Amino acid sequence: MGQKGLIIVYTGGGKGKTSAALGLVLRAVGYNHKVCMVQFVKGSWHYGELDSAKRLAPEFELITAGKGFVGILDDKSPREDHVKAANEALAIGKEKIVSGKYNVVILDEINYAVQLELLKLSDVIDAIKSKPPELDLVLTGNHASKEVIDLADLVTEMKEIKHPFKSGIKAKKGIDF
Repeated sequence: MGQKGLIIVYTGGGKGKTSAALGLVLRAVGYNHKVCMVQFVKGSWHYGELDSAKRLAPEFELITAGKGFVGILDDKSPREDHVKAANEALAIGKEKIVSGKYNVVILDEINYAVQLELLKLSDVIDAIKSKPPELDLVLTGNHASKEVIDLADLVTEMKEIKHPFKSGIKAKKGIDF
């Protein structure tokens, strides 16, 4: 039997949660581990990681299952579409968790989806508890619940100290998306 799989949470208001998870992807793929990332909120925009994922295939699979950011910028989707997409993403994530095909499964922005009430916390807890013993499971997104934190083996909180957007610098290709 392999090593015990960890439950890892990257949360907090600072930038870098998905980036930390992608750093873990890079490390895992270097050992020929199979990794799947399911993105819960991102969806309508193009991100550099979509192209990078193709380069890391077949070891890395990226599934963009969200409908885009909820209630901001160019969001024109009704709330029920976001709820439906988040629950479909959770069903996909749970299937990947229990499949036995992966060493690591990442549920990107899932904490935020719970905080926005797109997902029920109890359904997320069920997904976490379905994790096989050897699987490493990563949950990202701001506002991780106490219940998720309590289940985790490793929790890192990203804290914003300074952000270029506050100085009028727009998001940068290759850095922010």
